[in-house]
Amino acid sequence: MKNLPLAIQIWLIFALLIIVVTVALLLIIPFSLDRFFINEIYANIENGQDTFQSGEIWQFPRNLPPIVNDEADQNIRTVRHLLFNNDKQIFPPNPLPKPVLENFIKIAQSQEMDLQRYQEVIRGNRMFYVIRRISSPTGNFYLLSYMWDSYRQSLVRTLFRQLSLVMGMVFILSWIPAIILAQYLTKPLVFLEKHVSQIAKQNWEEPVVIQREDEIGRLAKSIDVLRNRLIRQNEIQQNSLQNISHALKTPVMVIRSYAQSILDGIFPKGNLEASVLVIDQEAERLQKRNRDLLYLTKLDVLNTINQSQDQYRLDELIIDVMNRFQIRRKDIKWITDLEDISYSGDYEQWTVALENLMDNQVRYAHNTITISLKTQPNSQILIQVGNDGPSIEEKTMKTLFEKFHPGMKGEFGLGLSITARIIKLHGGTISVANQEKGVTFSILIPAQKS
Repeated sequence: MKNLPLAIQIWLIFALLIIVVTVALLLIIPFSLDRFFINEIYANIENGQDTFQSGEIWQFPRNLPPIVNDEADQNIRTVRHLLFNNDKQIFPPNPLPKPVLENFIKIAQSQEMDLQRYQEVIRGNRMFYVIRRISSPTGNFYLLSYMWDSYRQSLVRTLFRQLSLVMGMVFILSWIPAIILAQYLTKPLVFLEKHVSQIAKQNWEEPVVIQREDEIGRLAKSIDVLRNRLIRQNEIQQNSLQNISHALKTPVMVIRSYAQSILDGIFPKGNLEASVLVIDQEAERLQKRNRDLLYLTKLDVLNTINQSQDQYRLDELIIDVMNRFQIRRKDIKWITDLEDISYSGDYEQWTVALENLMDNQVRYAHNTITISLKTQPNSQILIQVGNDGPSIEEKTMKTLFEKFHPGMKGEFGLGLSITARIIKLHGGTISVANQEKGVTFSILIPAQKS
């Protein structure tokens, strides 16, 4: 069904609903309306008795048909009457088989109320009848009035025919709302399909605009957001390629020029040792950038596989990383407030994440770096790392954790991106906020247990 045109699918749904409703009605009506029809029959019988009694002279047909033909001959609303007394005198005579008639007389004589309703199956046909006791100076008479079930059956058949006719017309005419609804839905969908096809071909200059507030309108807005992000990502990718090319070309050029100079017997830094040291430093920078690029690719792969769950002390890992960076900036005061917290996660990844974060703090801090590690009431762990350096511009803050968006003193724009990716892989979040003096990074992660 999903491969059919939308108009056919909508019509099939309409048709299925109509069929289900029709079948449900045909199943429910006989049960729900049976009591109503039976009461209607008894009401007709009693009205017939009232009409019969209101006449000045009670008159009966002279020749009632035998009971075998009575149901077929009578009108569906015809009420038959029999009158008899305690002496079993019957008026008119012999309309019913003797055993049936004797049973009716026996029921009437044992009846406690003046009016009683009954039903009986006679020769496979259902009869509804009412026996009314009539007192007179000459004794009690019993008026037995009856109707066959053909009246109720006729009502049911008529109702079924009308219902079937209505449902049939609705079934046939359901094409009209199906086509209208399909056109109403498919027009914006076709519009979106064309735009998505153009976006797939990287022709994303034209905005996706549909003036609707329903699900289709929200879908159009989401596609337009995706289009803008793809444009932005494409721009970032182009800039990234240029940045990567430039960042890799510079150390390679320095290494080659210094090596060539040394081969020619020239020492750009005055002596061999100093010149080779420059080559080593540039090679280290090149190695770090390559390592960061490869690590980003590794993290992308880890999105689809299970991570290792090492058990370790998070406070001890923070201190270990911090000690390595204290050597770089001996002028900085490190203030720590760390709780003893055991954590289960990828030890290597958290080491890289904290190293990149500490590297950022060391690069921007003036005099102080603060680190806190605390458990939260909602079974989470909060890590906060701050420095007293300059505030981050609003424009830079929006892209701080994206690839190839270096900050004011950034080198390659991958460190914080890697940190954010690692934290996300561990089910956490990272955010940054400017303080009155400096900047604070906040990491919130679930308190995983081994």
